[in-house]
Amino acid sequence: MSDIGTILHDYGLLLLVGQYPNGPLGGLALTFILAILGIALAFPLGVGLAFARVSRFRLLYWPATALVYVMRGVPLIMLIFWVYFFLPALLGRPVSGFSTMLATLVIYEAAYLAEIVRAGIESLPRGQMEAARAVGLSYGQAMRKVVLPQALYNMVPAMLSQFVSTIKETSLGYVISVNELTFSASQVNSSLLTKPFPVYAVLAAIYFLLCFSLTQLARHLERRVARRRAGVAAAGTAPVAPPPLAAIAE
Repeated sequence: MSDIGTILHDYGLLLLVGQYPNGPLGGLALTFILAILGIALAFPLGVGLAFARVSRFRLLYWPATALVYVMRGVPLIMLIFWVYFFLPALLGRPVSGFSTMLATLVIYEAAYLAEIVRAGIESLPRGQMEAARAVGLSYGQAMRKVVLPQALYNMVPAMLSQFVSTIKETSLGYVISVNELTFSASQVNSSLLTKPFPVYAVLAAIYFLLCFSLTQLARHLERRVARRRAGVAAAGTAPVAPPPLAAIAE
């Protein structure tokens, strides 16, 4: 316990923000930045893939399905190496480890978000789409203004759970020297040399506390969504009331 206290006292700031402000930002702060940017940038791509996955047009459905299955079936570490070697060759210039890891997360998470969005869309009653089309909305307008807003509400717990997974996946940036939390812990271990167990015990505790807290939040949101579904089902209404269809059609 004394070793853990010493590590937190002497190297806590390095684990939190890396060498900032006297050097590059790193540690837990960079882990959060990678996870947030990865999810945020992957979300529009995931929505587009989900729309293609529920489309009746084969030219959209089959390429999107192939991409989703390949990304979900390939280990993330392999995808990191692919991007690490392919991106500089494509751009004709060196690419930083941070940019490489971010691009990898965007591609990888988009496949998982696409399935979350697709499941959210398909969980809604068919009557929502039929009612939207009946008042004159095109397929795209109905998806954008009626179906997707309701699906997004139902998807919030799953998306938060995916964010938790993304936080853990950022640790693989260590293999390409991205200065995230795991890399910072390895720097601490290299400085101490003789205390690997307490160093990585601190690292595991940080990941656990962070991910456990977010997981509990996801479960709370999931229960809240389930209660609202049960309440509106008992009242005989749609899961999440969208704007009046007549108003949307105007």
